[in-house]
Amino acid sequence: MTAYAQTDEIQVYDATINELGQFSVELHNNYTPIGRKLPDFVGGIVPNQTLNGVPEWASGVVDWLELGAYLPLYSWTGNRRFLIDGAKLRAEFVVPRAQERSFFYSVNLELSFNARYWEPTRNSGEIRPIIGVRIGPVDLIANPILDTLFQGLGSLDFAPAARVAYNLSESWAAAFEHYADYSQLSHFEPLSRQRQTLFAVVDDKADPVSVEFGIGHGFTAASDTLVLKMIVSHDF
Repeated sequence: MTAYAQTDEIQVYDATINELGQFSVELHNNYTPIGRKLPDFVGGIVPNQTLNGVPEWASGVVDWLELGAYLPLYSWTGNRRFLIDGAKLRAEFVVPRAQERSFFYSVNLELSFNARYWEPTRNSGEIRPIIGVRIGPVDLIANPILDTLFQGLGSLDFAPAARVAYNLSESWAAAFEHYADYSQLSHFEPLSRQRQTLFAVVDDKADPVSVEFGIGHGFTAASDTLVLKMIVSHDF
């Protein structure tokens, strides 16, 4: 299986970016109380009872571009080891004023610098298209993500994410999010070896601090049985 280890960030992007000159930080943490007890590759981190996280620093450059950095990625493993996993850079290109549109789209590009126990190569990347529609209080968003270890087009890994949210008010939302990993585009794995995880999520989009909390359950043998995620963000 070619799925890439664990993740520091469990989130569906909605094409919302910081305004020109606005700066923000998001603290991503996810914990796996009941997870896989073997690593995805030799020397990798075992997901079971491991906490992964990273602060994400971002700034709005123009109304169609946000630049960000994830630094440092860290893990507190099930055997009580604290590890620094690496860092990432990202650039998100969006249709201007995406948060005001009924149909919106963007693309997020990432470049990662990895410790050997985090991913099997020192460098990896992500191409994340973002497509969404708003129908009244309902948001429908898809992120058909392609991950790469820079080993050719055939080795691109297809790991889509999707979100259906109901906005209870301007600040509160309830959602279901689905995360999958089908492995390489050149060879999808059978269902039992794919990752398929569904999260129930609650968002509190307050100002200046927002919180997102989710509980996820994996439905295949290659998925983690129970995952908790929390994202706390602050706008400056």
